[in-house]
Amino acid sequence: MHAPRSIAELVGQTLAGLGAGHAFGVVGSGNFAVTNALKAAGVPFTASRHEGGAATMADAYSRMSGRLGIVSVHQGCGLTNAATGIGEAAKSRTPMLVLAAETAGSAVRSNFAMDQPGFARSVGAVSERVHSAASAAADTARAYRTAVNERRTVVLNLPLDVQAQPAPATAENGPAATVSAAQPVRPGPAAAEALADLIAAAERPVFVAGRGAREAGDQLRALASHAGALVATSAVAKGLFNGEPFSLGISGGFSSPVAAELISEADLIVGFGCTLNMWTMRQGALIGPGAKVAQVDVEDSALGANRPVDLGVLGDSGQTADAVLDILRGRGPAAAKYRTGPVRERIRAGVRWQDVTVDDLSTEDRIDPRLLTGRLDQLLPSDRIVSVDSGNFMGYPSQYLEVPDEFGFCFTQAFQSIGLGLATSIGAALARPDRLPVLGTGDGGFLMSIAELETAVRLGLPLVVVVYNDAAYSAEVHHFGNNDGGASVDLSTVTFPDTDIAAIARGFGADGITVRTLEDLAGVSAWLASSPARPLVIDAKIASDGGSWWLAEAFKGH
Repeated sequence: MHAPRSIAELVGQTLAGLGAGHAFGVVGSGNFAVTNALKAAGVPFTASRHEGGAATMADAYSRMSGRLGIVSVHQGCGLTNAATGIGEAAKSRTPMLVLAAETAGSAVRSNFAMDQPGFARSVGAVSERVHSAASAAADTARAYRTAVNERRTVVLNLPLDVQAQPAPATAENGPAATVSAAQPVRPGPAAAEALADLIAAAERPVFVAGRGAREAGDQLRALASHAGALVATSAVAKGLFNGEPFSLGISGGFSSPVAAELISEADLIVGFGCTLNMWTMRQGALIGPGAKVAQVDVEDSALGANRPVDLGVLGDSGQTADAVLDILRGRGPAAAKYRTGPVRERIRAGVRWQDVTVDDLSTEDRIDPRLLTGRLDQLLPSDRIVSVDSGNFMGYPSQYLEVPDEFGFCFTQAFQSIGLGLATSIGAALARPDRLPVLGTGDGGFLMSIAELETAVRLGLPLVVVVYNDAAYSAEVHHFGNNDGGASVDLSTVTFPDTDIAAIARGFGADGITVRTLEDLAGVSAWLASSPARPLVIDAKIASDGGSWWLAEAFKGH
């Protein structure tokens, strides 16, 4: 006679039955049983080297796969170690579920005891708990439903004493919990008419799609074509309008000069699933004098949250685009408006950063990061998934590395933390194993998170890691070093001796090359030809750019 299932096993099996995609974590005594239950029920599990890495992997996995990523952590310190990754996911409204073991209510003197619900809420996550054996399946389903249907990061606390209890006899034959998918929000007729009026009155409309519009590419293309609008994306939706001759690429700090000019000349900007924040609108500089601004979002609280809007529409991006297109078609034929021949030629000739002429900053032993990244864009297979860490360098991979579509670019930057890139690239790679994973990171962020390089090696990932190495936290070097008053500034706290990152990578079992010139990139071609089953770390010794303008924009918002 077999022993009855424990609540820990019931939780794991319930999540598997509901459709959990992949679990990540560091296993300790408190989350051992629930993690094994997930695995036994068919949910893949990746052991990370740090809980912060696990949270970011799950975040990236959820963003790129469309399935729920799970994080499994020990009580107390396991949860606090994951804090930044959880905060990033929560700020990005990533559907993600954190299984956090929790000390029993009676164990108030345990060294692991802490206010886990309060901690979760402090970083923007939703706190839930498995309250009892009787309610375990329902509690788990509620947490899953909140994560998936409300696009929230949820911390599900699992008290140790409840975990150990036997599952109710009614649950013995399997979890009965179900979760119905949320239905897309259709805009109200009056709101759709009002947006149609704005679009019809505009002569130079521009649509900016964000992460909330990634599933609405076809509808937005159709609406833009009929309305004579140019299209652009926020950074997180890069690739959505690939192949569209009137696409401006990314709107915001990463915009090319041509894209920035055309956006700033618009008389109407409509954000679809896009918060129109300081990054996407360059602190408002991309909104021309007299331009109208409209915003479409499924969250009422998001409308006008970052800047005043002339019209806020509560609705799903695709549903809204369809409704407005129906109205405009009923009023008459399509209009060219901003889609003129000269505008199309300006976009064709200069909207891509690869088409912008730059002065070579390379020195005898340092390579211009723009030339480096442009050459890598040519060398690496086009079927790729690009992840980007945070730092002064971040514009180079974002601007110069093309991606196949909106699920080829993973940008975990809502919290502005460095050090998330390596874990991001691992989670993205597991979400899309059909694509070559590529990471752009700085030396500071890479060294901060380097333990996860072992994870990538252990998983046999053919991951290309481009380390833009200038031996500094260069965002601070450029921000504080460019002192308008001319006073001397001590930068010793943010500069370091040069590190042989390629050698360190080889010590982890990865391949590593040092790049100072374009000729040194021959090692990339050789690696690609070898059918690689381990990462390649490119230690790129980059020349100074004098400080990127996108980081200058960032510091304005601090």
